Amino acid sequence: MRSLDDFPSAGSRRERKTRTTGFLNTTVGQKVIMGVTGAVLSLFVIGHLLGNLLVFRGRSELNRYSSLLHASAELLWSVRAILFTSVLAHVWAAWVLTQEAHAARPIAYTKKVPQAATWASRTMRWGGLLIAVFVVVHLLHLTTGTIRPVPFSETDVYANVVGAFRVPWVAAFYLVAMIPLGLHLFHGVWAAFRSTGVSRPTAKPLRRRLATMVAVFVWAGFTAIPLGVLAGIAR
Repeated sequence: MRSLDDFPSAGSRRERKTRTTGFLNTTVGQKVIMGVTGAVLSLFVIGHLLGNLLVFRGRSELNRYSSLLHASAELLWSVRAILFTSVLAHVWAAWVLTQEAHAARPIAYTKKVPQAATWASRTMRWGGLLIAVFVVVHLLHLTTGTIRPVPFSETDVYANVVGAFRVPWVAAFYLVAMIPLGLHLFHGVWAAFRSTGVSRPTAKPLRRRLATMVAVFVWAGFTAIPLGVLAGIAR
């Protein structure tokens, strides 16, 4: 029979909660949040790309994939809730870390000469803002049908995608948006390994090669879709 000492007291639970909250309020904790939520969002982006590449298999394949996603409303909304929470946590951590960086150096450099920082890392903040704008437009375009450059169908996803990318300015918007997405993924995937403690600094880090492959794959895949429609490969 278990004694009362075997059960955690309210005080110990509060203490653990306080330690957890305290950790999340540190720079390390916020970077871990960035890394974990970034990993969740990156996995979603890769899965989303693989599904959308079915456009090259034809109308039936892409529409079957879409029907599968919507087969269970509970699962669909659970995934959406996870993604929405991840986005909010990711944005919050990015905002807090940015404010802390500004507070640490309130006076900007007279002349800033990057040493080890890549162009992708230096464009993370404005790149994130551009991606946020793109996501909102993308949802209003191909999810809700609020933005309609062409007629929108609730059931024919293939027609929505192909019809939209036949409009030059729509295709151009998506092509340009993939540039900050690729850069963001490159630095984000690379940094996530360090933020979550998965890898250590090395002379030839594997994480950089992996980050490059992920970023190029996602950028090339999403870029190929509007280009394929414009070229008449998907029609």
